[in-house]
Amino acid sequence: MDESQGTSSETKRPSVLDRALRVFSDVRPGESGSVLLLLSTIFLIMLSYYVIKTVREPLILLGGGAELKSYASAAQAGVLMVFVPLYSKFAERVDRFRLIVGVTLFFALCIQVFFAAGQAALPIGFVFFVWVGIFNVAIIAQFWSYANDIYPREAGERLFPIIAIGAAGGSWAGSKVAEVLFKSGFGTFNLMQLAAGILVATLLLYAWVNRRESGGKGGRSGEKLARGGGFGLVLKSPYLRMLAVLLILLNLVNTTGEYILGSTVQHAAEAAAALDPTVDAAAFIGAFYGNFFFWVNAGTLFIQAVIVSRIVKYLGIGGVVFALPVVAFGAYGLIGLGAGFTMIRWAKSAENMTDYSVMNTAKAMLWLPTSREEKYKAKQAIDTFFVRLGDVLSAGLVFVGTTMLGFGVFHFAVTNLVVILAWGGVAWLVLRYYRSLAAAAEAAPEEQVA
Repeated sequence: MDESQGTSSETKRPSVLDRALRVFSDVRPGESGSVLLLLSTIFLIMLSYYVIKTVREPLILLGGGAELKSYASAAQAGVLMVFVPLYSKFAERVDRFRLIVGVTLFFALCIQVFFAAGQAALPIGFVFFVWVGIFNVAIIAQFWSYANDIYPREAGERLFPIIAIGAAGGSWAGSKVAEVLFKSGFGTFNLMQLAAGILVATLLLYAWVNRRESGGKGGRSGEKLARGGGFGLVLKSPYLRMLAVLLILLNLVNTTGEYILGSTVQHAAEAAAALDPTVDAAAFIGAFYGNFFFWVNAGTLFIQAVIVSRIVKYLGIGGVVFALPVVAFGAYGLIGLGAGFTMIRWAKSAENMTDYSVMNTAKAMLWLPTSREEKYKAKQAIDTFFVRLGDVLSAGLVFVGTTMLGFGVFHFAVTNLVVILAWGGVAWLVLRYYRSLAAAAEAAPEEQVA
C-alpha cells in the first residue's frame, strides 16, 4: 500500500467492518476490505496444508517410523538448496502476482503426481514427507512476503495479528476436516485432491487483493525484483543472519519435540493393533493427529483472536518474540520431570499453540523493516532452508541420541532446555537489530527503504 493510500484512509469515515475489526486491533478507515481478503487467503492456505499434513503422518510413520520421519526432515534442507535459488530466479522474471500464481500451481501439480503414484501403490511416504515440508514453509512464506510488500511497518504491526487469525482458523478447520474424513473412510489419497482444490482457490483471493492494492495507480504490483539470490541477501545482513539463527534454534527444539510425540504415538498404535487385530494402525495414527491438530489449532485460534494483538499493543515486538521460548522452556521442563503420555501431549500442544499464534505473528512482523528483495527472496531462504536446517540438526540429534547414546524422552527434553536458553539470547540480539532498522526506516524517505 503506497503512502498516498495510507494518508487518504485517514480522512475516510470508518465502515461497519472497520469498526467490527477494531475489537481485535486498531483498524483504520478503508483497511478492513484487504485485511479480510488476506485473512481468507491464509485461511484457505492453512486449511489445505493441514489436510495434507494429516495425510502425511500415517504415510511416514507406518512406512518407517518416527526415526525415519525425523531423518526425512533433514532431507528437506538438501532439496531447498536447489529450490531457493530457482525461486529467486523466477521472482526476478515476473511481477508479484505471476510469482504467486506460478508457485501455487506448481505445488498443486505436485499433489497430482503424488496422487497418481499412490494410486499405483508406489511407496511415497518418505518423498511425500520431504515435499510437504518444503510446500508448507514455501507457500506460507510467500503469503507473508506478499503481505509485507503491501503494508508499511506501522500498518503491518497493527494488522498482521488480525490477518493471522485466518491462519489459526484455517489450521483448526483443516485438522478437524481431516479427522472427520479419516474416520469416515474418505481415504488418504482423496484427501490429497481436496487439498489441491482448496490451494488453487486461493488464487482467486490473491487476484482480488492484488487488484484492490494496485488501485489502478501503478503502485509496485507490476515491478520486478532486483537481481540477487536469497542466500546472498541473508549473508550480507547482520539482522537476517541473526533471524536465520533464531529460526534454526526454534525449529531444532520443535522438531525434536515432534520426535518425542511421534515415537509415543507410534508405540501406542502398534500396541493397540497387537491387542486388537481389527484396529487399523494407519487410521489410529491419522485419527490421533487429526484430533491433536484440532485441539492445538482450537487453542491457537483463541490465542490469535484474543491475546496476540494485546501482547503487541502492550508489550510490543519483544512480547511476541519472547513468548514462545518461555512457554517451550516450561513445556520441556515438565516433560523432563517425567510426564506421561497425556502430559507430553498437552505440553507439546501448549508449545505448538504459542508457536502457531504468537510466534507466527512475530515471524511475519520481523520482516516489516526489510527491503522488498529481502521480503521475497531472503524470506524464502530463511523460512525454508534455514528453518529446515534446524530439522537437520534435530535429525542428527535423534540419530546420535537413539543409536549411540541411548537417549530417552528425558534426555531429549533436557537437550531442548539447553537449546532454548541459547534461543533466548539470539532473540535479544534480533530485537536490537529490528529496533535499529525500524528507527532508520522512520528517519529515511519511504522510497529509500521500500
